Amino acid sequence: MKKRVGVFVCDCGANIAATVDTVKVTEAAQKMPGVVYAVNYKYMCSDPGQDMIKNAIKEFKLDQVVVASCSPRMHEKVFRHAVEEGGINGYMFEQINLREQVSWVHHDMEEATEKAIELVRAGVAKVVRNQPLYSSTIPVTRKALVIGGGIAGMQAALDIADNKYPVVLVEKDLSIGGKMAQLDKTFPTMDCSACICSPKMVAVAQHPNIEIVTYAEVVKVSGYVGNFTVTIHKKPKYVDWSLCTGCGTCIEKCPTKKVANEFDLGMSNRTAIYKEFPQAVPSKPRIDAEHCLKLTKDKCGVCEKICPTKSIRFNEKDEYIDLEVGAIVMATGYDLFKWEEVYGEYGYGKYPDVITSLHFERLVNAGGPTGGHIQRPSDGKEPKKIAFIKCIGSRDDTKGRSYCSRACCMYTAKHAYQFKTKVEDSEAFVFYMDVRTAGKNYEEFYQRSLQAGAKYIRGRVSKIYQRGDKLILKTEDTLIGRPLEVEVDMVVLATAMVPTATAEGLARTVGFSTDKDGWYQEAHPKLQPVETFTAGVFLAGTCQGPKDIPDSVAQASATAAKVGALLSNDELSTEPMISEVDPSRCSGCGLCLSICPFKALSLKDYTFPGQKGTRSVVEVNGALCQGCGACVPACRSMALNLKGFTGEQIAAEVDAICL
Repeated sequence: MKKRVGVFVCDCGANIAATVDTVKVTEAAQKMPGVVYAVNYKYMCSDPGQDMIKNAIKEFKLDQVVVASCSPRMHEKVFRHAVEEGGINGYMFEQINLREQVSWVHHDMEEATEKAIELVRAGVAKVVRNQPLYSSTIPVTRKALVIGGGIAGMQAALDIADNKYPVVLVEKDLSIGGKMAQLDKTFPTMDCSACICSPKMVAVAQHPNIEIVTYAEVVKVSGYVGNFTVTIHKKPKYVDWSLCTGCGTCIEKCPTKKVANEFDLGMSNRTAIYKEFPQAVPSKPRIDAEHCLKLTKDKCGVCEKICPTKSIRFNEKDEYIDLEVGAIVMATGYDLFKWEEVYGEYGYGKYPDVITSLHFERLVNAGGPTGGHIQRPSDGKEPKKIAFIKCIGSRDDTKGRSYCSRACCMYTAKHAYQFKTKVEDSEAFVFYMDVRTAGKNYEEFYQRSLQAGAKYIRGRVSKIYQRGDKLILKTEDTLIGRPLEVEVDMVVLATAMVPTATAEGLARTVGFSTDKDGWYQEAHPKLQPVETFTAGVFLAGTCQGPKDIPDSVAQASATAAKVGALLSNDELSTEPMISEVDPSRCSGCGLCLSICPFKALSLKDYTFPGQKGTRSVVEVNGALCQGCGACVPACRSMALNLKGFTGEQIAAEVDAICL
């Protein structure tokens, strides 16, 4: 039967029409085989443009539709829906990208127009070979997993749980709270960080729909959107938390008292059995197996003898648990750039009074190692002059990362302000490249720091060295164009935010991608900022890129809304444009299994009609397959095809352009 194709060419305002003669493209389309109707319009994605498609389908009895406009990534679903409302299957449609692939990359109108015509010709040749495709449905497990218990993970868990869905919150450390629990004050309001964070932690612990699993890691994820199976590794704490009341008697009596405290970044000591910090949630201790005398030398055991609830378990082992969830939220946070490994000009970390901003947070914190008194790590004296250096590892293509870490300008302004207000007759020098204060009341807070007496010097510090008990900074002031030498008591480095050490491996485990810097990759930076390319996996907070607390909380709530929308369904429709296997051609070699990034392929025994016995052939899990097509070129026997992009359809496109 002869096909009836309609072609709709979009001007996209001046985005396409400024470089492509869309009228000429439309006239050429009218002469292509199978085309019975062609038209151009200024904005095809608008309501009038979509109505034009629907009306043309009915009036001209169209069987297929080609829309030549912008990126399918943005509007393919919009046009497919319009085609369906017009009365034909949504997959009897093809979108040609004239914006990104033509107008935005060409300057000569004649050449761009000719290329646009050829792309439309290829689209018409393909669409007449399209076949109707139909979605199937899969059930949904109405439960969510949140990986990471920082402020973003906690906010996402609370919002999901408030919508009556059960949540499992997995945190790798002993307590939830994340980096925010280590901070002293939050900008620009100078609220106590613990006063904001601690109630949120308690709310998570008390919520009836949230289960907290700390000191644990996700080690395996299988399944697909709505039906994930997750394996969690619970590391031994050597304390039975179901019995422990958190009284702290064991901590007081433990004889091993000089273990470096990780929460204070090594600036204080803890015992071998310890809570992560006083406000920890859960407020229960663990035994550090590396430093416990009982576990290392089979001596001591004081904690076991004095525990009133008999909760010490020296024989505790690793535990693995499986759970079924319908959605996964990634909120794994960030690490700080390891400046000591690359910044030799700053001493490679050998000067004890050159510290990071997070160290300074602990020094200025009333719950920190010095009780909130700012002291030099080297001798405990109060510094009178501190240099704050911004962009250590940020905006540095040679030694660090090219991106801006966003929060550094503001927390450096906060630290300079705190130092000036806490230490009388003090001097705060801030060395910067630029000052970026994009946030509500951020600029006003920066001005507040200046008014307090912080001295901002525009220039990079080229070298730090020690002279006596002082630190000497070699630098310049680029605003007045002269070199400077500044003598200070202490240096605070605003180090870059970087992905956590386990981020890339965890992304592979869950089944999605990272960007060039190692941050988790969102599906679309503008239209799908909290979703990944793997359906059912969402992002919250700084695992996606540097953010401050308000942005992290906002994104977490946005993620929770997406999760709630997913879990509100009894079942989900699957994408029909997936791989399919011709069992008669499949050799069962299994080469495609390792190629598939979504673990959608498996081998199964297949019985052929009229034959005895079975042999292994590949099977496609339609719920897992994302239609990427990576398996198709890997198949040596050409048994795999991608629905909507079959070999015949692609060959037709090539022939239309070349012949």
